[in-house]
Amino acid sequence: MGAEGGGNMFPGVTLPFGVVKLGIDLQPPRGAGDPYSGYHAHGNITGFSMMHESGTGGAPKYGVVSQLPIVGDIENPLLNYAKPRSAPDEAKLGWYKAHLADDVTVELAASRHSGMIRHSFPADSRPKNVLVDVSHFLPSFRGMGIEQHYVEGAIKVHDDGSYTGSGVYNGGWNRGINWRIYFCGKFSSKPTAKTFSGTDEHLDTFDDAQEVTGSKRLGALFTFTPPGTDSGQLRKRSPWSAKREESRFTVESKVGISWMSEEKACSFVDDEIPSGMSPFDQLVEIARSTWDREVLSKVETTETNKAMLEILYSSLYGMFLLPSDRTGENPNWDSTEPYYDDIFTLWDIFRSHTPLFHILQPKRYTDFIRSLVDTWRFDGWLPDGRSSNFNGRIQGGTNADNVLADARVKGVRGVNWDDAYAAMVNNAENVPPNNNDPQAKDSSTKEGRGAIASWKAHGYITSNYSRSVSRASEYASNDFCVGQMAKSLGKMDDYEKYTNRSKFWRNHWDTRMSVYGFNGFLSPINEDGNFPATPQDPLSCNGCYWADPYYQAFPFEYSFGAHHDMKTMITYMGGDDKFISRLEKLFEPNANPGGDPKFGKTIFNPGNEPSFASPYLFNFVPGNQWRSVKTARHIAKAYYNSGKTGLPGNSDAGAMQSWLLWAYFGLYPITGTTTFLIGAPMIPQFKIKLGEGRVFEVNATGGLDGYVQSLKVNGRDWNKGWVEWKDVFENGGKMEFVMGPDKTKWDTGDRPLWDLV
Repeated sequence: MGAEGGGNMFPGVTLPFGVVKLGIDLQPPRGAGDPYSGYHAHGNITGFSMMHESGTGGAPKYGVVSQLPIVGDIENPLLNYAKPRSAPDEAKLGWYKAHLADDVTVELAASRHSGMIRHSFPADSRPKNVLVDVSHFLPSFRGMGIEQHYVEGAIKVHDDGSYTGSGVYNGGWNRGINWRIYFCGKFSSKPTAKTFSGTDEHLDTFDDAQEVTGSKRLGALFTFTPPGTDSGQLRKRSPWSAKREESRFTVESKVGISWMSEEKACSFVDDEIPSGMSPFDQLVEIARSTWDREVLSKVETTETNKAMLEILYSSLYGMFLLPSDRTGENPNWDSTEPYYDDIFTLWDIFRSHTPLFHILQPKRYTDFIRSLVDTWRFDGWLPDGRSSNFNGRIQGGTNADNVLADARVKGVRGVNWDDAYAAMVNNAENVPPNNNDPQAKDSSTKEGRGAIASWKAHGYITSNYSRSVSRASEYASNDFCVGQMAKSLGKMDDYEKYTNRSKFWRNHWDTRMSVYGFNGFLSPINEDGNFPATPQDPLSCNGCYWADPYYQAFPFEYSFGAHHDMKTMITYMGGDDKFISRLEKLFEPNANPGGDPKFGKTIFNPGNEPSFASPYLFNFVPGNQWRSVKTARHIAKAYYNSGKTGLPGNSDAGAMQSWLLWAYFGLYPITGTTTFLIGAPMIPQFKIKLGEGRVFEVNATGGLDGYVQSLKVNGRDWNKGWVEWKDVFENGGKMEFVMGPDKTKWDTGDRPLWDLV
């Protein structure tokens, strides 16, 4: 689901939160984009590597510790041996298979820090080789200056034909500094081996030296003799050795990786991969059972529609490929705390992913929260994005603040909340060092709030800071969350301070901005403290990227962003009726003349996160919940499916899947609060196992194509368009929907989050 069409999902093999993500690497045709997850629909196969990320953008990360099978004599291993596919790739949970030219197939299986690669060659007389190129990584062709680089490496071939080594790389979407990964590889039969080194395609050495190191390209070529050619080899092969199967010659390899040492990489191979007969097949079954036990079985349903089930469980799977649980594998500091890396990014996932992460994986979620706080302890700043043990990049505000506050107000235990609050205050008060990002030179994109000096001094962010308006929107939300944390800790002066600062978004409201008869939107503010002489166009973001005033969304969209201050927002927009009309315009076809035709040229962009909550904001005006149902259901049905192009944009580490799952479940969270806005379920019955015997259950009768006619929560009649954490998740709960064709105004109760600030 979503491996193509811009979803950038990783389709290879891994475990939930696995360190190893073993998958295919391709070089796409010119102009076809980057291979963000290694995979691409078109191009030539360059290798099969142990490390990838899923659903990312910007530029690829990892694609290192690779193998590539090659048939024939090899005189220069530095040449380009990339091969096209001879048939479409195949995949099932825990198993992946690729078909290369020259009648070679490769199958993949993975454990948490290790994996297996099964190379199947034609059983002819040509040499059978496996190329290990330490300089292999995923390239970027976008020319943005955030591509990866190979720095140096080392490889040693041992007497039994196994190999160990390491590689150093930098760059990628988070602009990471040099990082080293260690590896250990073992083959099912003993090969002959030659190491090599050189520059580009110019070979310096290619001989039987057992070890080679340095900053040049380097690696080893392993050549295998088919059984029957060398009778001595036949006598020595192990139960899982190279063997002839249906006129095929198969070589299996076991590979482990570690951020700590070669020895640890080898220990992962020995500890995680089964021994004895058919270890590959066992590894596939272990992966399947692990996914079922840890993730898929958390949601039970009586739904029988195959398409609906595929979307439901594919989305659950896609949510938990990232982050990577690297507990015990942190080379930067010693700690007894959990450690998670490959966070792409809290800007993408704080709105809908992390609240669902909490519900579906409460133990891991607590560990993740503890890891965020521990990163602050040792690195000095909370991460927003993080990969290869390095913070970066931060697109807007410090959204770790929102995630920590959300966990706190929902009662997560086992976290040092005093330290968590200190980390949040650091974000709220201190200017991070400028990392001089070429795409946004004004302030840090590594961590922290780079524009905090302007925010504190003026109550707004001036336009000499990039992304000034979208950052202001997010800083207001961040400060609200810092205030909520302060309140929970009894720090009432701080609560008042940061709650007042959370209202600063109002200072960016320019009533002169106008479109479609709607007046007032969030505007840039010049260095002199005035709005631009010519009002900003509400349907223009001036580029929507790093150096622009709005990031990945229009002023029209960002002006709905102050969810903690909805009473003021609705007042600014002209009251309930005007608010509803403006919100309807957000989803109106052709309202955005320059918009994407595949989204009906709406102002709302389902492929970006800033408007994730907007389909549900109708709930803030009593009697309009039916509009939320209509809008969210349309988006879910029109822009999502279980196919290769089934996501409306980058998965963004499962953010898209989490939005869809909330639509299926009939709720939507407002992060940093205990409030969930009510939609309508898209499956008639389901249960979510919350842990410790708690269950959240939903039943819907009367068909799912209509609107909510009435609702009971825990057996009580319900007239509010929202529920609280304590109602359905803290100890479990039950929601019973009666559906029907009428646009019933059942939601006549109190408004959500009213008078909150």
